[in-house]
Amino acid sequence: MVSATKQVPESPGPEGAPAPDPAAGKGPEHTDALAALPLRARIWRRRAIIVALRVARLIQVGLKRFLPAVRYVGRSLQRRWRRSLQFRTVLTTLLLAVTSFGAVGAYLSNQIANNLFQERLTQAESETRYNVKQVQDTFDGAQVTDQSSVITLVYDTLNAVEGRGSVIQRRYVFEAMPEQTKPRNRWVESRASDQLTVSVIPPELRRAVQDSPKDQYWASTVIPVGTEDRPGIAVGNTVTFNGTVYELYLIYDLNTAQQTLDEIQRVLLAGGAVLVLMIGAIAWYVTRNVVSPVSHAALVSEKLAAGQLQERMVVKGEDEVARLGASFNHMAASLQEQITQLATLSQMQQRFVSDVSHELRTPLTTVRMAAEVLYDARHDFDPINKRSAELLYNQVERFQSLLADLLEISRFDAGVAMLDAEPADILQVINHVIDGAAPVAAEYGSDIILRAPAGDIVAEMDARRIDRILRNLILNAVEHGEGRPVTVTVAANRSAVGVLVRDQGIGMTPAEAARVFDRFWRADPARARTTGGSGLGLSIAMEDTKLHNGWLQAWGMKGSGSSFRLTIPLHQGEEIENSPVPLEPEDTVPADDPAGTDVLEPAPRTAVGAGPGAGAAPSAKESS
Repeated sequence: MVSATKQVPESPGPEGAPAPDPAAGKGPEHTDALAALPLRARIWRRRAIIVALRVARLIQVGLKRFLPAVRYVGRSLQRRWRRSLQFRTVLTTLLLAVTSFGAVGAYLSNQIANNLFQERLTQAESETRYNVKQVQDTFDGAQVTDQSSVITLVYDTLNAVEGRGSVIQRRYVFEAMPEQTKPRNRWVESRASDQLTVSVIPPELRRAVQDSPKDQYWASTVIPVGTEDRPGIAVGNTVTFNGTVYELYLIYDLNTAQQTLDEIQRVLLAGGAVLVLMIGAIAWYVTRNVVSPVSHAALVSEKLAAGQLQERMVVKGEDEVARLGASFNHMAASLQEQITQLATLSQMQQRFVSDVSHELRTPLTTVRMAAEVLYDARHDFDPINKRSAELLYNQVERFQSLLADLLEISRFDAGVAMLDAEPADILQVINHVIDGAAPVAAEYGSDIILRAPAGDIVAEMDARRIDRILRNLILNAVEHGEGRPVTVTVAANRSAVGVLVRDQGIGMTPAEAARVFDRFWRADPARARTTGGSGLGLSIAMEDTKLHNGWLQAWGMKGSGSSFRLTIPLHQGEEIENSPVPLEPEDTVPADDPAGTDVLEPAPRTAVGAGPGAGAAPSAKESS
């Protein structure tokens, strides 16, 4: 029997008085040492705080250096996941393979462990029945009367039970059953194999054996062997000797089964790891063979889009990928041929327009001089000849304007148009354009209203080209404004200056908006050619805007007028963040309902032009 003692502190004196100080009655040297204890405690506490602060600082520095690396690796993996089909496929395959092998391995390991345990349990129960029967037979046939003979018999009998069974190691615990009413000469107390006590027997197993002495029970337990604990099975029965009932527990060591299970698990783990790596390598190889041609096709497509029309894919074999490459090369060759033909035709057209425009300048100058002479002398003509002289003069003026626009377009097409940018006040340019358009506005009955901030708005621009852009926009707004006011709004922010030309005229449909910047396009082909310009004004305005790296956008709504917005950077070479003036106006009530009493269903709106609003619906206009 092993007993344990517990040491408790001495109780305080009466009425809670503290325990006597062991240092009381000591010499003066011991008293000085006690007085120095608080000072030493403060010193050690301060040292501990310093050490803790240094450790915290080291941890903080480590985290500051470690977390950026973790974030960098995470961003790299995310970027690779988004951009690489091969990486995504291989990683997904590996994750699925690891998950599958983990599930299958856990199932197999559990089944193997259960089978091994059931096999060892069956053997333990069978051997226990046999050995308990032998022990009981030995006790029943024993003829001993003195205590030493009894102890020797029990010891020899139990030692015969201990040892190695058919497969697993066996030990025992022999314990007299407690609370026996009529024991006879209980000469034998507890006995057990080395390092074992009755504490290794689970309490539940002991209660079951004590409650049902005629049955056999078992329970899992842990066996201390040396410095390690091993799994085991405890099988309990009762035996009787000299009228005393004893509990006999045979304990079987399952360490060999556990080692077998561990070895199987290691083999499964190693085999699963190797198989996962093999699957990853196979997935990488297969996806590489599939993705590489696709990546090559994407690279060739990018080069074709960049203008390298001679690029082709490398075709190997006769499989689907090879047929895809051959079809791609055939498509690229066809596109190259068509693009070359179109480029050649475009060059011929541009050269033709340029040559014809230059060749027409000399005879047109002569015709204009003759028309001016006739026009100045028209008062001496009869009415028919006088009208003819006026028509000739007006149409020659129109022809000369068309020729000037054609020459300007040919410069843009040839890529020789240059931007002569220098700082200038855009408000002065706008005022000059408004003054020049005032007679036309008076003829149409429209007022031009300027809304601009006080002071100057200086921007780096080509004043001549900005003047031409604004003149086209304002004259178009006057012509299509149906005699209503035309508003010019100017604003600037830190990166750009914007000019919005708003009219309250006929507006436009989305179909008309999609073509407003096309060359020679008119909203109403049936309209007389006595109004409007050459049809190139807005096209030239768009090209001038592109030279300034700006935006030219339009918005329109049928019956509510149109808005054209010009946005250019304050400094050339800078990007425009946003336009300082809104493109869509708030007053979208149709112009034929000035009171605004009826709320109409909003018509489709679009915006076209250069810039973020590309796709906007312009007004049905053409240049003057």
